[in-house]
Amino acid sequence: MHSFLLPIHIAAGGLAIVLGAIALVVRKGGNVHRRSGLLFVYVMLTMAISASILEFLKSPNWTNVLVSLMTVYLVGTALTTVRPVTPWTRRINAAALIAAAGLAIVNVLGGIKGVTTPGLSSGGVPFRTIGVMSFILATVMILAVAGDVRILVSGMPRGGRRLARHLWRMCFALFIAAGSFFSIRERVAKILPAPFTTGWMRALPILLLFGAMFYWLWRVRRPRPLPVLLRHGQAE
Repeated sequence: MHSFLLPIHIAAGGLAIVLGAIALVVRKGGNVHRRSGLLFVYVMLTMAISASILEFLKSPNWTNVLVSLMTVYLVGTALTTVRPVTPWTRRINAAALIAAAGLAIVNVLGGIKGVTTPGLSSGGVPFRTIGVMSFILATVMILAVAGDVRILVSGMPRGGRRLARHLWRMCFALFIAAGSFFSIRERVAKILPAPFTTGWMRALPILLLFGAMFYWLWRVRRPRPLPVLLRHGQAE
């Protein structure tokens, strides 16, 4: 099973990074954006589910399992955000809210345990570093839960707010895929030349990702110029 799933997981992770980058740079709402975005969701789900199974086949690293579940949550709710509202999407969002709340609680508990535990984990990472990362993930999930609660109470937002919800969730899922690859020098060295394996070069894709995310968040949330609004009003 391990020898079967590992190549699938690696291929899905590589495709996710490529498809996510394409979706970020092409014209939003166009055919290329929609198709690459939908394929991105599929390969991210494949990557996350295969990662969870692989972790259970060896001594489970619960941090990796939680991150995989977060990935499924993020891409799933990002997809339902831009889909027509139906009873089915409402049920998915309600179930996702419960799952996200559970993940937030588990991350908070993991953060407390990590920062109060001295020494290194079996993977050589300081427990305090794991604890800090758990608190960061918990913060992300708490913000996501707050957004989900608003949707259940007030309905799906429209316009820029709806696009922003879709955008940041997709981008954070892409960060998980890119971070899992670029954070480990040995993985990068197997594919890219030596100059691209330095710390700064491996951090550059992550910085570009967040730069693009904040740029598009600004674009979709900023007020439209008055002439455009007037033209829309005349068209109606």
